[in-house]
Amino acid sequence: MLAAIATATVLSRVSAPYGRHARAGWGPSLPAAIGWVVMEVPSLVVMVGWFLASPRRADPAARVFVALWAGHYVYRSLVFPWLGAGRKASLPISIVAGGVVFNLINATLNGLWLFFEGPRRDDAWFRDPRFVAGVAIFLAGFLMHVSADAKLRALRAGGASGYTIPQGGLFDLVSCPNYLGEIVEWTGYAILTWSMSGASFALWTAANLLPRAVAHHRWYRQTFAEYPSTRTAIVPWLL
Repeated sequence: MLAAIATATVLSRVSAPYGRHARAGWGPSLPAAIGWVVMEVPSLVVMVGWFLASPRRADPAARVFVALWAGHYVYRSLVFPWLGAGRKASLPISIVAGGVVFNLINATLNGLWLFFEGPRRDDAWFRDPRFVAGVAIFLAGFLMHVSADAKLRALRAGGASGYTIPQGGLFDLVSCPNYLGEIVEWTGYAILTWSMSGASFALWTAANLLPRAVAHHRWYRQTFAEYPSTRTAIVPWLL
């Protein structure tokens, strides 16, 4: 968690070099779709692996924990890349490697805690306000970022290239509702699991995406003179 704070400090000064912030000097690259799969699949495989190796694999609560995690990462690692995640773009191998290392550690921390070391949750957990609220927050965040991804893909419909101003939905309030959705989603996961490992992941998500959203917002305002002045970067009316 301390490393997440340090990472946020670095990323507030140096934007990760992919997408609109791509630049030379970061070594060889992979096609973006392949890079996303290589980077994100480990989180899916490792978490499911810990679950299957666990004595808790028959517990309903454990099954919900792994199902929500797997649902996100099936989308992020297998669906999102092939829907058009920068088909003509690339990801530096250094960025992909860093993502792989993070996902291996993060999935291991969460898998070990939820399925081995942490408190065992029985069926009563499904009636706990933390679980109910956390699931609602998680699903809301998931829908937010999937919807935002779809709007961004629509801007490239028909083979269009280049960047334009996204419109509609949460894009009318913030520049990066896709990033906001992911932060909301993993905050919900931390609540529904009520775990320090989940809180660590939520903090890391914010540490990575808040600075990038601010960089995106700054880029939009510098690139488009007509960019709506009422939009904020990621948190409506605040940031």
